Amino acid sequence: METSGWILLAVLVGAAGLGLLAWWRVRAVREGGVEVAMRIRPDLASSRWHLGVGRYRGDNFVWYRATSLLSRPNAVFTRAGLLIVHRRKPTGSEAYAMPRGATVLRLRARQAEFELAMTSDALTGFQSWVEAAPPGRPVPWAS
Repeated sequence: METSGWILLAVLVGAAGLGLLAWWRVRAVREGGVEVAMRIRPDLASSRWHLGVGRYRGDNFVWYRATSLLSRPNAVFTRAGLLIVHRRKPTGSEAYAMPRGATVLRLRARQAEFELAMTSDALTGFQSWVEAAPPGRPVPWAS
């Protein structure tokens, strides 16, 4: 086999490997997840929305960016430090980057604020998860 044949074979094997990795990631992330768009810095005009998938893992909400090939989550939020600050409908110019019929939540985790956009079904589950208290954790509004 000539050198160009080996190069072509290496490129094909590499492309097949990347395709398999992408397929595995999409399959692994979408199992049991909800479609969620996220904006990290809502206070900046240049901040963009990114589509992804959110999953619940006990006291953590993990978010995987749709266009990333990382096997780890792109963001992890702990329920104990998460506060819903505001809720709104998307503006016309941002509706393209989120699920159809989404509601935008502004959240605070520690000192940082960010926004998540999700459908009404996903929103109901997310609010229930945020407000739920695991056994042994005090609930201030129930006292």
